[in-house]
Amino acid sequence: MKKVIYPGTFDPITNGHLDIINRVNTLSDSLVVAVAKNPTKDCFFSYDQRLDLVKKVTKSIKGIAVLGFDGLVIDFACQNKANAIIRGLRTMSDFEYEFKMALTNKSLAPGIETLFLMTHPQYSFISSHLIKEVALLGGDLNKFLPEPVLSAVNDKINENYGGK
Repeated sequence: MKKVIYPGTFDPITNGHLDIINRVNTLSDSLVVAVAKNPTKDCFFSYDQRLDLVKKVTKSIKGIAVLGFDGLVIDFACQNKANAIIRGLRTMSDFEYEFKMALTNKSLAPGIETLFLMTHPQYSFISSHLIKEVALLGGDLNKFLPEPVLSAVNDKINENYGGK
């Protein structure tokens, strides 16, 4: 593979996301982790916070770039001359959604492939939605989040909700 895009909202970025990033990085010549603005989602962290957190937790990973984008992933991939878009899969329901998206992207840009990478089993149940729910209910997130993200989540809970 040459240039690969790994897009996501990353609200917040989890150890599961980092697993995909590390695995794809060993397979590609160039990896761009693309943080979506995504105005249709009600995000826990602002776009700038999400972009900053992704940069913090990936700074020691050689050979990747972290960029933000607004709009369609396929347009971002075309603008960045990517050969492929990586999507992580946890469950069959992920596959159904991602399969439809991949077909749509293929019709919009036939030269860009979508590649699915199965999550590592230890991360198969982790989702950003679940992380936020556990955080709001005072659960322990140490196994699921890298330290800078864990601190940011705890700070956000304390700031907006008066603590756990």
